Amino acid sequence: MSRPLVVIPARMGSSRLPGKALAPIAGRPMILHVLEKALAAAIGPVAVATDSPEIAAIVAEAGGRVAMTSGDHACGSDRVGEAVASLDPAGEHDIIVNLQGDQPDIAPDTLATALEPLADPDVDIATLAAPAGPGERDDPNSVKLIGAEIAPRRMRALYFTRAPAPYDDGPDYHHIGVYAFRRTALARFAALPPSALELRERLEQLRALEAGMRIDAMILDKAARGVDTSADLQRLREARDKDERSRR
Repeated sequence: MSRPLVVIPARMGSSRLPGKALAPIAGRPMILHVLEKALAAAIGPVAVATDSPEIAAIVAEAGGRVAMTSGDHACGSDRVGEAVASLDPAGEHDIIVNLQGDQPDIAPDTLATALEPLADPDVDIATLAAPAGPGERDDPNSVKLIGAEIAPRRMRALYFTRAPAPYDDGPDYHHIGVYAFRRTALARFAALPPSALELRERLEQLRALEAGMRIDAMILDKAARGVDTSADLQRLREARDKDERSRR
């Protein structure tokens, strides 16, 4: 198995928080925080895939690698699929990690954890989840993983939803925006049209499940939430400011 290739899809046209890739956090654009975390993970080369000249310029100025893509993609994994063709035309990397560009607080070591299910040849895509925090069950911006536990700290995904599910009392799991694809699985995914449930829930991973692909998730003790809304961004900025004050 060759080294993974990490690709961070980023765009300016986010429906819930336009321009969030360049939103400043502690004086630096969000995309550079995500890039920094991906490089610190040290699991393989890292690039940003974008259709935005503004994002590309910021990343390039910081010394990052950029792949320009079409602006017509339905989701981040489609963008990653296009970028891989130019980033690795020789096919040297058989695992492609899609680290979503709204994960500026992700712990670098968790990217290696996300790869673990791919040791099982039956797994097409690996991802991460963590126990949901207070209020997340009813928050449509918090994506819930519904799955079956198949080993300690590992679940096979049955569904992902923005709705409060599953029914009744029990643990709820918050999905984290990382996908580790086998390269063949990414090619298959990107060749498929957006699926009915994907469009209804606005969750790209449902395309894979509807196509019969297997997604397994490693369960972390806890994880920082991604930035989906202006409230998420404000909360993250306040936390960074608090950390900065505590170091003074």
